Amino acid sequence: MTDLRTLVSQARGGRVVRTGFVEGSTVDRRALAADGVRFAVNGGFPDPSRVIYTLYPEHIPNVDDPVKIVRLEADFGENTDVQDIRVAVNLPDELRGDIREQHGMFLVATLQKGLKQLQSLNSLRVQGRELELQIEVLDASNLERSVKTREVVVPSMRVDVVGAKGFGVSRAYFQAGIEGKNVRINGQLASSSTSIREGDTLVAERLGRIEFKRVINETRRGNFKLELEVHKS
Repeated sequence: MTDLRTLVSQARGGRVVRTGFVEGSTVDRRALAADGVRFAVNGGFPDPSRVIYTLYPEHIPNVDDPVKIVRLEADFGENTDVQDIRVAVNLPDELRGDIREQHGMFLVATLQKGLKQLQSLNSLRVQGRELELQIEVLDASNLERSVKTREVVVPSMRVDVVGAKGFGVSRAYFQAGIEGKNVRINGQLASSSTSIREGDTLVAERLGRIEFKRVINETRRGNFKLELEVHKS
């Protein structure tokens, strides 16, 4: 990683400069608290671990987000994980942000140079198999605003309880959506008494989609702590 003091000096001199991807937890931000310099942090995902730091003179109001999100689609198989994809795409560290799994596909955060490298691929060798590859570039800013992993505590696994908590709306509001036939679980219309389980997909019109990832634990009071991936419309 470039010495932050060098980047600060360059930004003071009127330039817009960037690091490559770095582990955000390893950066001492005190080095960035310099007069005449602003900085932005981008990673493409909600709560990213690998990020880009952009430093720029204070007279510039803002800078563009340089991170690109690339969706890789192939017949990966159930045993393919993030580490397999990291090895297969073989991006240099400075071009490789977080890699995340999404519904059997993988999302890769990268920069323009890394995007070009990925777009040059017609296939990907994963676990000894050569897989035909399809690539789609997503809007990182929209992804960051609309997708969030949440941990919620609920008293039951009823769809009206979990749905209201996951989307952050009142139970009465969500119940009205159920009664209006606007809520489905795995493609089937849901009722208030329908239970939701790990792996289920809940879709509510005008609200979005919830992927039920897992039950984290049961609390002492008999409630359930859940991990949900919430995609808001």
